[in-house]
Amino acid sequence: MHSLAEAAPWHKVVEIGFSDHLVLAPPATGPVSWSIKPETLPEYVEEVLGVREDCPIPVRLGLEVDYFPGQADIVKGLLGPYPFDYLIGSVHFVDGFAVDESAEDWEKLTEKEVNEVSREYWRRIAAMARTGIFHLAGHLDLPKKFSFRPSQDLRQEIGAALDAIAGAGMTIELNTSGWGKPCRECYPSEPILAQAINRNIPIVVTADAHRKADLTQYYDRAFELLGRLH
Repeated sequence: MHSLAEAAPWHKVVEIGFSDHLVLAPPATGPVSWSIKPETLPEYVEEVLGVREDCPIPVRLGLEVDYFPGQADIVKGLLGPYPFDYLIGSVHFVDGFAVDESAEDWEKLTEKEVNEVSREYWRRIAAMARTGIFHLAGHLDLPKKFSFRPSQDLRQEIGAALDAIAGAGMTIELNTSGWGKPCRECYPSEPILAQAINRNIPIVVTADAHRKADLTQYYDRAFELLGRLH
């Protein structure tokens, strides 16, 4: 974290937020290696607050939490004691299927299953927004990462998810990391960003950076896109 914070001014970043991942995975999902453990939350919070003390620019304490049905009260109780500046709600798993793990996982699915996973993803985004827990919706449109696209029209589900996000007063991110993935698109896609703008949903540009070299990757492209859409 310290290396990212120290590099931020060199990238002309005037404020930085840290948001590690928390996945309270149900048994069907199995263990998730990239999630912090609930019992390590105090150490994580302490580390970010320590970086804040040493950093010349503002440092925000965040957390990205995977949404699973039926966990809202658990998440509220777990995170309530901590001074988070923002919480990101995201969906990486649909009934045990990891939507962004590997292309090989998608290759095993039938066309019908691709449609079902994609549709349920958007339904869960809507349900996530309705919990009222989260400030931001993370990397919307994630199932497209490996370019496995649904053959069915999901405009109704996408619209319902955006309506729920707008109703909850949430922000969405234009996550630039998708331009470096097989889909070669930001998260979410341009048409979905346009729908969000039509609903007056705030948009924040993020790089989803895990390395200091990526702190502002594709930012010029992102701001050019938003300029066209507005």
